[in-house]
Amino acid sequence: MSRYHEVLERAARDRELIPEADSSTPMSVPALEERARHLATPPIDGTAREEVTKLVQRVFLLPKNGTAPGAVIFCGIELGQGSSWISSRAAVILAKQGTGTVCLVDANLRSPSLHQHFSADNWHGWADALRKERSLRDLAQPVLGGNLWLVPSGSVTPDLYARLGSERLRKCLAELRTQFTHVLIDAPPASPHGDAALLGKLADGVVLVVEANSTRRETTRQVKESFESAKVRLLGTVLNQRTFPIPESLYRKL
Repeated sequence: MSRYHEVLERAARDRELIPEADSSTPMSVPALEERARHLATPPIDGTAREEVTKLVQRVFLLPKNGTAPGAVIFCGIELGQGSSWISSRAAVILAKQGTGTVCLVDANLRSPSLHQHFSADNWHGWADALRKERSLRDLAQPVLGGNLWLVPSGSVTPDLYARLGSERLRKCLAELRTQFTHVLIDAPPASPHGDAALLGKLADGVVLVVEANSTRRETTRQVKESFESAKVRLLGTVLNQRTFPIPESLYRKL
C-alpha cells in the first residue's frame, strides 16, 4: 500500500471528530500526515472508543442519582495517556445526543492540543479569561456545526494557575455553567501537577484516563488518594490501550 493511501486511511478513521476540509481542494500528503499526526499520539484503540461512549451514558445521560453533572474535569494520571482525545470524543458524543449545549475547554495550559483536534484558532481562550481579559462566552467557538462549543487554551502561561486564586477559577466556571448545559474541561495530568485537583474541587467531579500496561498502580493509588483528601469526586475512569490475552473478537463473545 502506498504512503498516500495509508495516510488517507488514518485520516478517515478520525473524520467524525475532525471537520472535513473543503472537498473542492484535495489535501496534500503533508497536510494529511499533519492531520493524522495530531490524533496518532497517544494511540486510541477501539476499546477506548467504546469505553468513552459508555462513560457518557453513565455519567451524563443516565446518572445513578438522576442528576447529570454540569462541569466535569478530564485528566490523565500521567502525561501522554489520551485525556485530550477522550475528552474531545466525549464532548462530540454528548453534543450529538441533543440534550443541551456542550462546551469543551482546554485548561491544559502545560500542553494544549484541543484546538488541533478541531482545526480551530487558538489566539485567545481559557488563559485570557483567567486573566480577566475576555468573557468566556466571547471566547467560545462553535465547532462541527452543531451544539458543541470549544474554548481553546489561548495565550499559554504554564504557571498561571499558581498565580491565581480559586475565586477567579470559580467565577470562570460559574460563567460557563450559566451559558452551557454541559462543560467538559481537559486538564493537565494529575501526576505530578495539582491543576486537575484544583479544578476538580470547583467542578462536579473528575474522570481519570488510565493507560493499560503503562500507568503504574502506585501512581494511580496516590492520585486517587490525593483527590479524596481534596474532596474531589471521582466520576469514572477510562482505560486506554487495553490488551487482550486472546483475540478481541473472541473475547467479546465470552
